[in-house]
Amino acid sequence: MLPTPRFTRMTRGKTHRTYTRAVLPPLDVDAAVLANHRLSGIYNILELDAPAIAERTGPGQFVMVKRALGQDPLLRRPFSVFEVLRDGDGTVRGLSLLSKAIGTVTRELFAIEPGDRIRCLGPLGRSFTLVNPPVAAWMVAGGVGLAPFATLAEQLRERGVETALFYGGRSADDLYRIPFFEQLGVRVVLTTEDGTRGEAGRVTVPLRRELAAAAAGRRPVQVYACGPTPMMRAVAELTATVGAEGRFGLEVSLEPVMGCGMGGCYSCVVPVTGNGSRFVRGCVDGPVFEGTRVAWADLT
Repeated sequence: MLPTPRFTRMTRGKTHRTYTRAVLPPLDVDAAVLANHRLSGIYNILELDAPAIAERTGPGQFVMVKRALGQDPLLRRPFSVFEVLRDGDGTVRGLSLLSKAIGTVTRELFAIEPGDRIRCLGPLGRSFTLVNPPVAAWMVAGGVGLAPFATLAEQLRERGVETALFYGGRSADDLYRIPFFEQLGVRVVLTTEDGTRGEAGRVTVPLRRELAAAAAGRRPVQVYACGPTPMMRAVAELTATVGAEGRFGLEVSLEPVMGCGMGGCYSCVVPVTGNGSRFVRGCVDGPVFEGTRVAWADLT
């Protein structure tokens, strides 16, 4: 059985968890491609006609996809659900995936056309924890690590949570869909390593500055991170050292190599600490983990 999603309420720097609905089993559907938005030479957003999957997807969950025809490659690839697509009346019509064309499957997804078909299995994995005011929510994304934060931002803003996005890339060409978050009322902080957009440097620089200010003002903040492992490791160090009295919570969305996505092949093990375990499965025990649970020194 897949794990139950956690919905969290934080007050005065402490976390209170309640367990709500059971996770519905994943669906395996043959989905038509609705649109393929090519954002640059290697990035694209793929819209799929998969409303049954989209309706049961929580923020941070993922799907396993491959071309509907042919056996090459044999295994599907994991992608975080980027957006749940809705018609003007709010009816769910599908989902979208943010992809970077760097391998065989992602290059195929970059070239695919509307009307083509995709095998899509999901939703899979554990979702992010949702918080309520007065806790603030800060999302930290690097490159395609933005993918799980669209649905998270929507649900946080629906709850009235003060939400910020710290979004970094190597250059301006690595930053996408910024107006989407701004229209939700999310405060966006941009950084690029080459200084072509936003603050020059890494995304952890403004994060450190604002965490220090929040600690001085005794503000509770829930941090969410997704991106390159070194970035997430640095975010974990910041929330542990800049914060005090457990004021900063942290959840990370990891991206281990996956074979099946359902816990059967053990190809996606993640090193962890505590609870008598050294390794857990990234697909069913994750991809979302508490930052303090991950054994960062052993994660490659």
